[in-house]
Amino acid sequence: MKYLISMLVSLFLYVGSLPADQKRVFIPAGEFTMGCSNNDSLCDPDEGPNGGVKVFVKAFWINRHETSVEEYRACVMIGNCEYPFDNKRNYYCNYDAPGRNDYPVNCINWMNAQAFCNWQQGRLAYEAEWEKAARAGTNTPYPWGSKPANCNLAIMDPGKTGESDNMTDGCWRDLSWPRGSHKPNSLGLFDMVGGTSEWVMNWYDINGITKYYNNGNITGPASGSKKVIKGGSWDEKHWAQRVSNRYAKPVTGNPDLYGSNGIRCVFPEKPKLK
Repeated sequence: MKYLISMLVSLFLYVGSLPADQKRVFIPAGEFTMGCSNNDSLCDPDEGPNGGVKVFVKAFWINRHETSVEEYRACVMIGNCEYPFDNKRNYYCNYDAPGRNDYPVNCINWMNAQAFCNWQQGRLAYEAEWEKAARAGTNTPYPWGSKPANCNLAIMDPGKTGESDNMTDGCWRDLSWPRGSHKPNSLGLFDMVGGTSEWVMNWYDINGITKYYNNGNITGPASGSKKVIKGGSWDEKHWAQRVSNRYAKPVTGNPDLYGSNGIRCVFPEKPKLK
């Protein structure tokens, strides 16, 4: 039985090992403008000054899609990832839900996310890397401009007046959607806005953008109590879908806290495909 499982996992890895230019996107080194976009009245204080600040990021590769249930399951089967909260425990968890193999894996904490990326010979993105990739060269609240997110552009909660959140979450599905249900940004990255929110490497600091990233330290701070989360999720409204928006949650805890959270891995150098 163990031999069969090993063979199946090996087959999955072989099939999933597409060339980097198909499975991942290369982001060249250079400065970009990070934080509160020009004339964005919805910015919170932790998003930095209006108009943003300049941040330099080294070159890296980033996955086109969020990690799927099927991809995470391969890591569980080989023993490198923990079994997450599944659909039997919580309806909103995609793991082991019928028909959701190509949905983004959710109901996972930061430790689960980082373990998966390490298994892929990568890591989670630093917040500055994530935002540079999500912005795709723009300096507007959303990758497509200043028009607020809606269900034609992202999987989200449109928040219609008179309808409860559980009616409007996931664009009236009260659930996340399959990966890539909407068009990618101009770099070819899917679901950077909407889908699931994504864990990143950095500890949260209210002044992180101006205190660390703008001063050449995109890995800071060195410690904290919560990790940053980027990208609005399927159950959040348009203001949370802005690329500069920041959330933070504890690295471990009740997995019910993380039904909106998913994984996207980055690779500092050209990945060595398995």
